[in-house]
Amino acid sequence: MPSSSASTTDGPAGLRARLERGETLFGTFLNMGSPVSAEICGRAGFDWLLVDLEHGSGSEGDLLNQLQAFADTGAHPLVRVEANERPRFTKALDLGAEGIMVPRVDTAEEAARAAAHMRYPPAGVRGVAFMNRSYGFGTRPRDLEAANRRVVCIVQIESETAVANAGAIAAVDGVDALFIGPSDLTQSMGILGQTGHPRYAAAVEAVERAVKAAGKAAGVLLRGPEELDGYSARGFRLIGISGDGAFLAAAARAALEGLRAR
Repeated sequence: MPSSSASTTDGPAGLRARLERGETLFGTFLNMGSPVSAEICGRAGFDWLLVDLEHGSGSEGDLLNQLQAFADTGAHPLVRVEANERPRFTKALDLGAEGIMVPRVDTAEEAARAAAHMRYPPAGVRGVAFMNRSYGFGTRPRDLEAANRRVVCIVQIESETAVANAGAIAAVDGVDALFIGPSDLTQSMGILGQTGHPRYAAAVEAVERAVKAAGKAAGVLLRGPEELDGYSARGFRLIGISGDGAFLAAAARAALEGLRAR
């Protein structure tokens, strides 16, 4: 498996560069809306952290504090927006997100709209502003082309329609990765949680073929480390596991069970 280290002879690399080098990058979802939890996960050494504004407890008003909390940990800052709407992207990018994850992308048209939301004209429709965190509040170079090259657009494959359109979605210019959401995808198939089911396996294979043909990256959210090998064998390299709330809940249950078992 490729190294997940961000260190290079030229210094730390951006997420896009690391994906293009073929690294396998491990991350987790931040669902608690807590800057303390975000910093703890950053200190754990994950390659990327994703602030979840779709299902997480926090709102856009909590985003800045979370991004600031793990800014010096080395974890790439990603945000899952609530919807494929331009204002949602603009806010997250201006606050410093390096990549955006877009839920429930079913068609190439929806994928193209997401990619456009992330980039400045003429490549997209992102609004231009420099007095924000992403530009160091006016202290960083105003290089829009470099910004367009740096951001990472991750679209989620969460339905049978998305799987059927995976080839067209992956081929969209500006889409960098297809990320499987196993819960929503299996639910759409009527096999909720059955990631060992042949129909789910066929969907994973379809995504694998799509990203390989388009030269893009593939990602997935794992329930546990034991699921890694199967996805890695298929070239999945943007690997998420669980979330901060789930980590806390599991540790709390284990501690209490340990006490009651004595």
